[in-house]
Amino acid sequence: MEKSPWIIVVCEWIWKAITANICWIAFTSLGLGVFGFFPATVALFTIVRKWQRKDTDFPVWKTFKHVYFKEWKRSNGIGLVFYSIGLFLLIDIRITESFLTGVFGRFLSIILYILVVFLVLAVGYFFAVYVHYEYSSKEYIKQSFLITLTSLPFTLLIGIGLFVIGYLIQQYPGLIPFISAVAPAYWMMRVCLSRFNQLERLG
Repeated sequence: MEKSPWIIVVCEWIWKAITANICWIAFTSLGLGVFGFFPATVALFTIVRKWQRKDTDFPVWKTFKHVYFKEWKRSNGIGLVFYSIGLFLLIDIRITESFLTGVFGRFLSIILYILVVFLVLAVGYFFAVYVHYEYSSKEYIKQSFLITLTSLPFTLLIGIGLFVIGYLIQQYPGLIPFISAVAPAYWMMRVCLSRFNQLERLG
């Protein structure tokens, strides 16, 4: 079979990325943000994982919609756990900064902020874990925190990539509708797949 000209391949991939990004924005909004974020992000990670595993011959919109509604209930159930932990930490920070002063108050605030960062990282790993493994809901949460705790080099690599993507978006805000979600998800999934392969070899 004759290969397509490279310019056509590039245009097709640009269109796929734009479609996935627009789907994420649209379906996150469909769930009013809070209830759309987790299923929409699961759908996005599902798609970028397929791409990275050389599975590219599928309709992005149809696949995104199917995964979104299929995983809506379960992913939001897990999401509520993460939301609850985050809300608890934010309330603790507010109380600490309002009522505690001195060295102890500052120390406690730093600890709480570190826990918030840890939670955000765990949520990021959760999406990669969710689309790559078959676990119970409880195990997904557990593994997300464990991988965050034991994957510092990979976390730093993810952070560097997200910083570069964020810098590009800041310099060129017109990119927001096109890569603001799909580019971070693609990079995170790529790094996470390397980590998962490493863990599977060790296991």
